[in-house]
Amino acid sequence: MSKQKIKVGVLGCTGAVGQKLISLLEDHPLFEITAIAASENSAGKIYKDVVNWLEAKDIPASVAGMTIQKCLPGLDCKIVFSGLDSKVAGEIEQNMALHGYVVISNSKNHRMVDEVPLVIPEVNAEHLQLIQKQSGQFKCKEGGMIITNPNCSTVVLCVSLFPIYKCFGLSKVVVTTMQAISGAGYPGVPSLDILGNVIPYISEEEGKIETETLKILGKYDSGAIKFASIKISAMCNRVAVKDGHTMSISFETERKASKEEILKCIEEYNREVKVDFDVLRYFDNPARPQPLLDAAKGKGMTVSVGNLRECSVLDWKMTALGHNTIRGAAGAAIINAEYLLRKGLV
Repeated sequence: MSKQKIKVGVLGCTGAVGQKLISLLEDHPLFEITAIAASENSAGKIYKDVVNWLEAKDIPASVAGMTIQKCLPGLDCKIVFSGLDSKVAGEIEQNMALHGYVVISNSKNHRMVDEVPLVIPEVNAEHLQLIQKQSGQFKCKEGGMIITNPNCSTVVLCVSLFPIYKCFGLSKVVVTTMQAISGAGYPGVPSLDILGNVIPYISEEEGKIETETLKILGKYDSGAIKFASIKISAMCNRVAVKDGHTMSISFETERKASKEEILKCIEEYNREVKVDFDVLRYFDNPARPQPLLDAAKGKGMTVSVGNLRECSVLDWKMTALGHNTIRGAAGAAIINAEYLLRKGLV
């Protein structure tokens, strides 16, 4: 293993998010997988013999022959990426942090805990200051911490609205999501339920969007987050699309702005953010973005928006799109870890 790379592990390595993490971490310039872990049913077995691999590319050779371990301290790594199911994630993640691991979690369990940062680095990196308080509540060993990334739809909404919020403020947001079936994991939604159909309910999804957004867009002040005071209404639907969550967003700004001013603040935001992909891309074409054409932009890390126009109820409305399993899940966790490393927090 290259001395320059940080040892990382993947918790929940056989699940859909765990597989996506393993796929994205292959040949990563900063991280190298040295441990994989899952439930007791899989522990002790060889990864390639157990996993129902769902990614388009083959299992990385460096991982295929690894022995799956239990999700317990003792893993040979410093950082663990958690793709665990929320039914078991809470206790496992906290135990790993207690024993000095840096836990980067995709699970919902700790997102709204006061001392845990809920982070999109291009939006609210200053919230990482919350980790200074975790040695109190979590009694972590030196270096142990939990950092979470948001719900997959919340990521798309927050990235889409952040430059507008930053420039003009937001008072009201109404969002209707059209969410891909991959967001339900595997095997996910039965084909007879989703083919030729729209399911107008996704358990807990609306609440996550309406609460997580307020924490993310809130201000860090004196060791705590003061939540944003935006009224948000979310309506969530599952649609027959494989990858890519699409949203119809209407919003009211605190300070009035023209279309040209809004587009300018989006353009300036992209120039300010120092990453190797377009965080936010605007399409002039009113028929874009579309999941089939645009979900994979920026290797799945770009959030696309388009068709900004006046709204007769609120001020403005537009369409937004993001890749739910990359920008909204595994890729979001990895970029959080990259940011921690760049800032010397790991």
